[in-house]
Amino acid sequence: MNRRFTRTTRAVAVGIAGISALVLAGCAGPQGATELDTDADVTITWWTGQNDEAAKLLRSLADEFEKEHPNVTIDASSGASSTEELIQKLSAGFAGNSYPNISYSFGSWASELESSGRTLDIREQVSDPAVGWDEFSEAARATAQPTGEKIIGFPALVDNISLFYNKTVFDAAGVDYPTADWTWDDFREAAAALTDEATETYGYAYSVSGSEETTWQFWPHLWQNGGEILTDDQKQAAFDSEAGVTALEFLRGMAVDDGSVYLDQTDTKFAQLFAANRIGMMTSGPWQLWDLKTAKTDYGVTVLPGTDGDHQTVSGPDLWALFDTGDVNENHWTYEFVEWLTAPEQDLRWNVAYGNLPLRSSEQSSPEFQAQAKELPGLEIMAENNANAVNARPTVPGYVGLSEAVGDAISRVLQGDGTPEGALKEAAEKANDALSD
Repeated sequence: MNRRFTRTTRAVAVGIAGISALVLAGCAGPQGATELDTDADVTITWWTGQNDEAAKLLRSLADEFEKEHPNVTIDASSGASSTEELIQKLSAGFAGNSYPNISYSFGSWASELESSGRTLDIREQVSDPAVGWDEFSEAARATAQPTGEKIIGFPALVDNISLFYNKTVFDAAGVDYPTADWTWDDFREAAAALTDEATETYGYAYSVSGSEETTWQFWPHLWQNGGEILTDDQKQAAFDSEAGVTALEFLRGMAVDDGSVYLDQTDTKFAQLFAANRIGMMTSGPWQLWDLKTAKTDYGVTVLPGTDGDHQTVSGPDLWALFDTGDVNENHWTYEFVEWLTAPEQDLRWNVAYGNLPLRSSEQSSPEFQAQAKELPGLEIMAENNANAVNARPTVPGYVGLSEAVGDAISRVLQGDGTPEGALKEAAEKANDALSD
């Protein structure tokens, strides 16, 4: 059982093109109350993107809010048969001026949602210190503010990738466990020492499927070397810099020269091999913990190795996106409900109770989170690692094409086809085409 309530946000959703075209058609939404009356009866439509146990838990929280605010009715539903389908329903709703007040949204949709002209802007509200906006990770805050202007919602889920190490493999090879002070050179040396051709044991694993799994594992290497994914105006690729070439050459050296990397074509087999004591290290996230516990794997977790003390990681935050329905009373209670939902008291009974990372740093010392961390060892390290989630993946519409181009380049280079410089240059050209569409 994977207790994470949505599929991993590593996935980059497609099918969002066309939302921004609504701006050209005009953004007049449905009209409602124009003067705020906080006692007026309102109904808030909430697309949770969840089913089964997760949906029931969210419904119970909505019921609690309704009891505290008798004039508010929350119409909660999954919104679609899968989270991925919500974007199509939102697009259709925008066109027909019929859309929810709140929707679960993958972070990769953020820029497109903002460009629709339908989102609320909650910058003023979250500037109140009492909201505790700075308790969310930098990556989560950046995802909620995709263009640096509007803040379109609250974080709904946060994660990051950390370094998992298999203690059985380390002990068999007589290699010391990783520490939070490890450099990438320490990591490479250990991976080589853990690799044993005779037993088909590898020191590390990396996806060469060309998917977003391949791409997003690369971003911490790029960032730690001082590189950026995009130019400042987010219109051109910037990953084919010296920093990018250095990062990819490091991985190429491990995979091709050292032969210490299991190259996974499937995105899933490497985790199974790690659990079976055939891989010494992998970089992954909290969704992996339940499976490792079930497999009774003897593992540990620490932050990613660093470059000059920089242990930056990558995160895939998702959002509760808030929409302007043209009714000031609905807009008021939309904000009030989601601020309440994402407060520590509620998040401890939602994300933490469900085995996800807490949304806020202040929750890490709570008895509830400590109990979950005891059940899922390593969860506490990942929560602390959110402080290293400084940069957010771009949410521009062309990111899907950019990700595919970068993933293909990495996959080819790690399998000995081409040079980092040439592959990244070619990928940048393809990415620029995608960004210009």
